[in-house]
Amino acid sequence: MTRSVRYVAIGDSFTEGVGDDLPSGAQRGWADLLAQGWADARGEPIEYANLAVRGRLLDPIIDEQLDTALALQPTHLSFNGGGNDMLRPRVDVERVAGRYAEVGARCAARGVRLIVPTGANPSKQLPLGAVFRRRGDRLCRAVERRLGGQQNVLLAINWDDPTLAGARFWSTDRLHLNACGHHRVAARLLDRMGLPVPAGWWDWPAERAPSGRGSNQPAPATRGWAYYRGYVGPWIGRRLTGRSSGDGRVAKQPDWAEVAPTPRAGD
Repeated sequence: MTRSVRYVAIGDSFTEGVGDDLPSGAQRGWADLLAQGWADARGEPIEYANLAVRGRLLDPIIDEQLDTALALQPTHLSFNGGGNDMLRPRVDVERVAGRYAEVGARCAARGVRLIVPTGANPSKQLPLGAVFRRRGDRLCRAVERRLGGQQNVLLAINWDDPTLAGARFWSTDRLHLNACGHHRVAARLLDRMGLPVPAGWWDWPAERAPSGRGSNQPAPATRGWAYYRGYVGPWIGRRLTGRSSGDGRVAKQPDWAEVAPTPRAGD
């Protein structure tokens, strides 16, 4: 009998699935897709929870979500954080990487397999992109030094994927992946886990991505000054007033939900 899978995800907007907007208005994202692909590959249900909240800095992710996640007694835990820290004027990259190592140690002590997908690289589309690219490069190398090669850790460096850095994988805000990007991240993780990747996930067809924030191509209204008014200005406003896009939000999926395999034709 195969061991049952209990998979919990913690993190920020990347793990919550912002940018992969469904017609209902809900967010899907790579973690939801990974859970579904995992169940499909096993041919049996898995348990899935997602404690991610958009806008969270690294310390609140670890200090507020990790204990709750481990209390669920998972077999696997995915963790990503630090992206919002990297957007701040000052960030200690080595400290961020050190907290990644802390999560690894705590998971190892509990016998929980740790899955670490780094964020993808948005720097080609962002103002001050060269600054963020250098920070992201440093963080990925620092995380690799601390966690790479550990038996209990599965590390997927999405930052280094040149295809994923392309504009068609990003939302109109240029900071969050769209449906195509989230599918590619899920595909990379399934591949790293040695599981089959559903057809089309590596290069999710443009016509199948939802419109709006999760669309594949930047809309004309997000170019030039309209982009700064629509996205950069509000972001600066939240920083100056100490607010976050996640204020008032709760965990996406705070308790176990069963993810069943997708029915096959003829079933």
